[in-house]
Amino acid sequence: MYDSGSTAFMLVCTMLVFLMTPGLAFFYGGLARRKNVVNTMLMCFGIIGLVGALWIVAGWSFAYGGDGSLPFFGGFDQLLALPTVSALLAQTANPPADATYPGIVDIAFQMAFAMITAAIVTGSLAGRVRFGALALFMGIWVLVVYAPLAHMVWGGEGSLIGGIIGALDFAGGDVVHISSGVTGLILCLMVGSRRGFGVMSYRPHNVPFVALGAGLLWFGWFGFNGGSAFAADGIAALAVLNTVTASAAGLVSWLVVERVRTGKPTLVGASTGLVAGLVVVTPGAGFVEPWAALVMGAMVSPVCYLAISHLKARIGYDDALDAFGCHGVGGILGGVLTGLFCVPELSWTDHGGLLYTGDPALLIDQVLGIVVTLAIVIVLDLLIAFAVRAIMGGKIRVDEADEALGLDISEHGESAYPAFSGLD
Repeated sequence: MYDSGSTAFMLVCTMLVFLMTPGLAFFYGGLARRKNVVNTMLMCFGIIGLVGALWIVAGWSFAYGGDGSLPFFGGFDQLLALPTVSALLAQTANPPADATYPGIVDIAFQMAFAMITAAIVTGSLAGRVRFGALALFMGIWVLVVYAPLAHMVWGGEGSLIGGIIGALDFAGGDVVHISSGVTGLILCLMVGSRRGFGVMSYRPHNVPFVALGAGLLWFGWFGFNGGSAFAADGIAALAVLNTVTASAAGLVSWLVVERVRTGKPTLVGASTGLVAGLVVVTPGAGFVEPWAALVMGAMVSPVCYLAISHLKARIGYDDALDAFGCHGVGGILGGVLTGLFCVPELSWTDHGGLLYTGDPALLIDQVLGIVVTLAIVIVLDLLIAFAVRAIMGGKIRVDEADEALGLDISEHGESAYPAFSGLD
């Protein structure tokens, strides 16, 4: 018989993770320029519909179909989620001995993960990409990159990264943050910089939107990390505690860095530090002690701050809303630190963190898992991007005149702030 507490817990966590994508829309929308806010938010909302449909069609099957024995791919046995109702009826009549909640919950829970991951990518491209080109790329990406990568990390003992390599990823350091951040970096390099990048200053047009979005992300993240325990138990409680601890430390750390560097702490900085703290603890949320989560949160903000303020300017890539600087960099750091701080008794493998065991095996596995993730994502991103560019006749980016006018009007014929007097 299913545990009603864990069933309710997983349903609530699923709804919390679904809230994250609208939250990200507000976060990104506030950071965007006034003339691009509708486009920026619609890229996130469009992902909700696109990924939601594709996940049922094939995404769930590609990620979690089959028997878990294949290293790169789930299978075709769950296409259109056809076995769902028959499996539900069979499991209701005779629940598996080790199941605490109906397996159908996982389809929606993992769908929400796919949505937020794809939406993160859009932040790197704000203000210059055709909406249709982005939708085509993300539609292919969620099936070709995200779903197989989810299988490689969480797909069973035969999966490449989680099973064969033995890398730990509690709630999405590799699958969510590194994949989305690196994809954003690849695409912004291919598309090129916005008009005036490096010359003019791009300021957030609505700081309260940024804070609102960060708050919604923070709230949803408790379901994101807590739900990855897949039971209402002590590990879920630890994941929630570590989530709030790391995010608090990241927020404080970012404000300290800002105070030292610029002399003024900002609300945008506090919101960014909050998110960076959430990102860094995600790979190890259920594996580390709270003091380690505190250290992880304190470390991530200076690292991400330097990536955003110095690395981007030095190399010259226009990661518009810093998807790579926050999620890619923070996810990589979190994966490495998990190899240091993982409590051996909580590990999913035979190896614990270097700090506890003196054995570098887990740390090596973590680094190898990250390297493999990077290689797979970069190669597939490039292949998909070139294919999309060919399909779109070489036009992924909007015309210069449309970019100057703003994508809200040129792409959608809609203004976020229409003036009643006719002037805007």
